[in-house]
Amino acid sequence: MRSTTICLAIPGKIVAINGQQAVVDFDGVRKEINVSLVSVKVGEYVIVHAGFAIEKLNQKEAFEIIDAYES
Repeated sequence: MRSTTICLAIPGKIVAINGQQAVVDFDGVRKEINVSLVSVKVGEYVIVHAGFAIEKLNQKEAFEIIDAYES
């Protein structure tokens, strides 16, 4: 039997940046993550996997992903 592993990446909004670390809001839950892989500003949305922002999103894309997770 073949095993499949799925990794989730979650969208969140940057609320503070300090060097390569940022605080991201995930629908009211705030976590510190590493932003060294992307160029971001406070107020922008990112996809986060394993504590790293891996891609920048616009607000529409972020909300579409969140809606898909919730359905």
